Amino acid sequence: MNSFLQFLFPFIYWLPSINKDSLKADLLAGITGAVIVLPQGVAFATIAGLPPEYGLYTAMVTPIIAALFGSSLHLISGPTTAISIVIFSTLNTGGVEPGSAQYIQNALTITFLAGVYQLAFALARLGVLVNFVSHTVVIGFTAGAAILIASSQMKYVLGVEVERGSSFLHTWVDIFHQLPNTNWAIFAVSMTTLVTAVLIKRFMPKVPNMLVALIVGGILAIALGGESVGINFVAEIPARLPPISSPDFSLQTFKALGPQAFAVALLGLIEAVSISRAIASKSHQRIDGNQEFFGQGMSNVVGSFFSSYAGSGSFTRSGVNYSAGAQTPLSAIFAAVILAAIILLVAPYTRYLPTAAMGGIILVVAYSLVNWGTIRKVFETSRSETSILLTTFFATLFLELEFAIYLGVMLSLVIFLARTSIPDVVSLAPMRDPDTGKPTLVKESRTHNLQECPQLKIIRVDMSVYFGSANHIQNRLHYISEKQGIKHILVIGTGVNFIDMTGAEMIEQESDRLQEKGGGLYFAELKPKVNNFIHRGHFDEHIGAQYFFEQKKDAINKITTVALDHVMCQSCQFRVFKECDEPPLKGGTPLEIIPIEDYRNKT
Repeated sequence: MNSFLQFLFPFIYWLPSINKDSLKADLLAGITGAVIVLPQGVAFATIAGLPPEYGLYTAMVTPIIAALFGSSLHLISGPTTAISIVIFSTLNTGGVEPGSAQYIQNALTITFLAGVYQLAFALARLGVLVNFVSHTVVIGFTAGAAILIASSQMKYVLGVEVERGSSFLHTWVDIFHQLPNTNWAIFAVSMTTLVTAVLIKRFMPKVPNMLVALIVGGILAIALGGESVGINFVAEIPARLPPISSPDFSLQTFKALGPQAFAVALLGLIEAVSISRAIASKSHQRIDGNQEFFGQGMSNVVGSFFSSYAGSGSFTRSGVNYSAGAQTPLSAIFAAVILAAIILLVAPYTRYLPTAAMGGIILVVAYSLVNWGTIRKVFETSRSETSILLTTFFATLFLELEFAIYLGVMLSLVIFLARTSIPDVVSLAPMRDPDTGKPTLVKESRTHNLQECPQLKIIRVDMSVYFGSANHIQNRLHYISEKQGIKHILVIGTGVNFIDMTGAEMIEQESDRLQEKGGGLYFAELKPKVNNFIHRGHFDEHIGAQYFFEQKKDAINKITTVALDHVMCQSCQFRVFKECDEPPLKGGTPLEIIPIEDYRNKT
């Protein structure tokens, strides 16, 4: 009961830890976060095709709910670039004008549905699902989203007309044809804003670069003549707290927006959990994936009733929050409250904010989205990861965004299954002690150039034995027995985490086949979980309990002294095992050959 209460009301357990010092640290971090999110909220709402105030509403409501019901001490939720572009690409179809009342209600409905999906995942304890989404998928999707975001802003940067709802290619065709019509005053404002933001971030990193750049862009726009030279300005943001709103609960709308909401939910969870874990690796906090699912779900469901569109964790704001010294989730709540106070004071001045300056800022945001360092490492180290990244990247550009996410996830799972279906089957052999010359530790024979026994093959399977890998392992066993002529095979199970029914049935078949040849398939050092499965399924009874050993040294001793052809051993020039140097394997009195099936009964 206590664990369930902690799941529903996690804030009850961290509120008592607040003290004077943590309160001060959280307040200072909250002030920093509020200043940073002010221009970001406006920019992200613009990307989503919503009025600027909706980004700020989201930055007020979402962080509070996510902080109360999540597990991370430092995660700051709110509007994000990736989700904003998904919202825009989803709703910018069907003739609904961005920013219109219908468009806004559709955005709120997607937010509500995404929150419901996330809550369902949390209650079903499916937090582990996010582990199946390759980080490379997120990198590729984010890079593609950055290109789309930059493309969507070019009309504001250049002051040209681009057909609404055009595809990526058609957008750039329109831009190319409209280049002669570029408004140079608008372009100057955009580039000045962009360069100012970049220079401040480079040389004065503690100064809020986006906020200062927007102010510089606004001053330049007015100095150039403002609307008289074609420069448009953002509409004045209402000086009020987030108003109550309502999603569209009609069944028809749910059916139409349900698939898109699922993509938003999935992307939001990936972002939130990934960012939480990244920050936790520095703060040494343990992150509960299910709790984060619950916190994100609650924030989106509640936010949809307070004019907030879908949000998730923000890496920039979360990183700044941690660096600013935040100690509890109260810092996120402080940031939201302080932002609300700032909006009430500065809202009338937003009418001096040129859309060209917003375009310049969004180009900076788009560029910062691309993780250049990780992309370079992926290209240098892994072909399969490169294929996942490029597939997701191009799918993001040329397909609907939700399908790009699904395609990337599916491809990463296919590649994962392909990798695990061809496990390493490593040949092992004893290594002789350099001082005594006696065989001691069992090592990889190829790596250490070790001689192997011509009658007994020792292998280690470095993968679970399941339906995907069973065929490859079976082919390897066939090769050993048929091509190498070895009918005694010892499997060291230290690398096997689990065996499924297909794998167990394959082992039974190979055991029967080798026993018919007068040999056997032996097992040593299986993990307890694997041993329990074999025992519960009575597979050990079918194969024979005498073929299973706790230690490889016991297995080698019994197989060499009981099961091998000792006549062959006596004439063998390879003295691989320590038993090879003892009677009767090295010669002398012949040993009574006892079938291994009867060995344990006799001993």
